[in-house]
Amino acid sequence: MIDRPYTVLSCCISLDGYLDDATSSRLHLSNALDLARVDAVRATCDAILVGAGTVRKDDPRLLIRAPALRSARVAARRRPSPVKVTVTRTGALDPRAHFFTAGDSDRLVYCAGPAVPAAGRRFGAAATVVDAGPRPTMERLVTDLATRGIERLLVEGGASVLTQFLTAGLADELQLAVAPVFVGDHRGPRFVEDGRFPWTAGSRADLIGTRAIGDVALLTYALSPRCSARPAGQATDAGDLQRASRRPAGP
Repeated sequence: MIDRPYTVLSCCISLDGYLDDATSSRLHLSNALDLARVDAVRATCDAILVGAGTVRKDDPRLLIRAPALRSARVAARRRPSPVKVTVTRTGALDPRAHFFTAGDSDRLVYCAGPAVPAAGRRFGAAATVVDAGPRPTMERLVTDLATRGIERLLVEGGASVLTQFLTAGLADELQLAVAPVFVGDHRGPRFVEDGRFPWTAGSRADLIGTRAIGDVALLTYALSPRCSARPAGQATDAGDLQRASRRPAGP
């Protein structure tokens, strides 16, 4: 059986659990330091996945920004930025979006079978359109990515894609940045949608790292046995806090 890529989920949420607000413009929750951290995480990955809704609303470039990180990848005989990946039922994406036009990364569009011919004509040489079956699933997608040599996958959203990875048990690590703001609008997209998740009150996810990045808090969770090591550079983790709480108080 072909193994799936090691999969990291990454997103930034508000204090009340939203990825964005309900307006047409993008809400910037992260700060510059955290964006630099995400850039470094991207540099370790073979592919970056976002949903079609994110391509439409946020128009992300999905490129590594720091010249030093790009140069290091080139020196290692890799593309300057990871492969861009998205998934869509209809194929109704604008070929002028930055997903298709920015950078020289390879691009994969996983599309529901009936929409594949039209999507192929729409995107032309800008992307490889992959038939993901009548109803695309993340299981099918990650299995295909493994056959294409993708060993480390970064998933950046949106809510529907994050929910599907989590409920299917396909994520190994969650990097959840929390910004010190409230959205306060139930119409905005939350971190996840309704679903049956493996982690419940009786089966809690393992917190393996906490870190302050300016005014943003980064929480890192191990979601599978494959995520066993504490992330490099973490100044404090849950074990440290527990050990500290058991030490005798100083004079």
